[in-house]
Amino acid sequence: MADTYEALREDWERALCIVAHPDDMEFGAAAAVARWTGQGKQVVYCMVTSGEAGIDGLDPEECRVVREAEQVESARIVGVSEVDFLGLPDGILEYGVALRRVLAENVRRHRPDIVITGNFRDTFGGRNLNQADHIAVGKAVLDAVRDAGNRWIFPEQLGPELEPWGGVQEVWAFGSPLAGHAVDTTDTFAAGVASLEAHGAYIRGLGWEHFDPEEFLEGMARPCGRGLGVPMAAPFEVFPMGWGD
Repeated sequence: MADTYEALREDWERALCIVAHPDDMEFGAAAAVARWTGQGKQVVYCMVTSGEAGIDGLDPEECRVVREAEQVESARIVGVSEVDFLGLPDGILEYGVALRRVLAENVRRHRPDIVITGNFRDTFGGRNLNQADHIAVGKAVLDAVRDAGNRWIFPEQLGPELEPWGGVQEVWAFGSPLAGHAVDTTDTFAAGVASLEAHGAYIRGLGWEHFDPEEFLEGMARPCGRGLGVPMAAPFEVFPMGWGD
């Protein structure tokens, strides 16, 4: 983690959060979302997969139903009422044109000012190896945001109900080891904890018998908060989308 962080801008109205799995947002970013929905901002969640390969003891089709339901409830806790499930296969996502196409369509549909994704660097904090789906989605998000604004890329998507969208100002990757920005989550930290707790079946399925969501999230929020000069904060790596930024 950085020693100091710059505060994230909050002069925007609409955000689209694109992550690989149900629960990805809750491992570090949900408290920030609760802050923003509390300010009246519109936040939409997009799950590229349904996390159907995430519980070893549960058949993927049964798991899909459980994990989608947990994600919808988790989103509700932090003020998000719209959750898209794109239905791509969990665990075997590949970076490339096919993924960019699906994500560009989602960006064009929701027309956000800010797009949020998860850490797509090789590791978390230089120690634990990142998961392949996270890396594929994050890299594709950056390209899909640019694709969405170009009418000659994936033009088959366009029509009376879907136009190009070049209005994304920045992409933010939460939990990145290269994060240089952060947002104060002191007042909404408890909502973030409750949002992670909503993934009870998934956490039990991992065999994390003694996992404490509050303790886990505090382990990132407190050090980040010190770097921002507040009790609790969430870290983000910022990618400006404008020319020359």
